[in-house]
Amino acid sequence: MADSEGVAFLRADVDRFCREIADLAPAIRLRRLSELRAMLKEVTDAALMVAMADARGEGWGLRKIGTSAGISHEQVRRMLAENVAAREHPAR
Repeated sequence: MADSEGVAFLRADVDRFCREIADLAPAIRLRRLSELRAMLKEVTDAALMVAMADARGEGWGLRKIGTSAGISHEQVRRMLAENVAAREHPAR
């Protein structure tokens, strides 16, 4: 699948970041890559959750959401349920 314009831009930015740290000591490079991976996961997981909740709000079924998101409908069900629980009982 071809990257959308926004995804291609981000991919190029991440590639640039990786080239910039290529000459750093392995310990520093590994730490920076680990930070990047964690940040990307946090941001993309949050965006995925919002998109799934929006799709569900528009009447999409779990299977359709799962197919579009590239995950199983059971994973969609669990993630949406966890999101509702987290909003009803926020961590203190």
